[in-house]
Amino acid sequence: MTNDDLTNDDLTNDDLTNDDSTNTGLTNTGQTNTVHITGDADADRLLSEDPLALLIGMLLDQQVPMETAFAGPHKIKQRLGSFDAHTIADWEPEALVELFRTSPAVHRYPGSMAGRVQSLCQTLVDDWDGDADALWTQGAPDGAEVLRRLKGLPGFGEMKAKIFLALLGKQYGFAGDGWREASGGYGEEGSHRSVADIVDADSLVRVRETKRAAKAATKAAAKA
Repeated sequence: MTNDDLTNDDLTNDDLTNDDSTNTGLTNTGQTNTVHITGDADADRLLSEDPLALLIGMLLDQQVPMETAFAGPHKIKQRLGSFDAHTIADWEPEALVELFRTSPAVHRYPGSMAGRVQSLCQTLVDDWDGDADALWTQGAPDGAEVLRRLKGLPGFGEMKAKIFLALLGKQYGFAGDGWREASGGYGEEGSHRSVADIVDADSLVRVRETKRAAKAATKAAAKA
């Protein structure tokens, strides 16, 4: 498989095979976010403070361990020296690929994922003035509307959009009406089904166990 062979927009962290920003991190509830996903304090701080970082981390969360995906935005920021949708959208594409490829790589498929991140940022610039958090704050949207907006982004299929909506609700302070219902099973309290439920090392293990059990059940059903 080459860097450009990754084409399925609906791949998410369920397809796991291995496993300082000036943004205040305030959501439409007025609370400050603190997320613990990567195990790296600096990477988690960026995710907590910068909505664009969280969104890009979710986009990268396919075909790599969750920790690697969500550490990606911090690597990008370190190498670009800046981190905003306008800068990434305007970066020379081949140079961005090289930035993704530089060891330690941002993603195992740097060619494909650099293009996806750039497309995502261009969409944010074109449709949301480059503000990622406008997706869930502009116009005080409910859960169903945020899901619709997320599904309109490059690389966000149904499942990825629902997982990200659950992440917003469970860890990022989003409190729009009906967010749990809109995010399906990923919004269930204590479900431990996705990155939305990871708050520490123990919950990471529980999420991995849930995924392994689900995959085993799927294989068993296919053989029956």
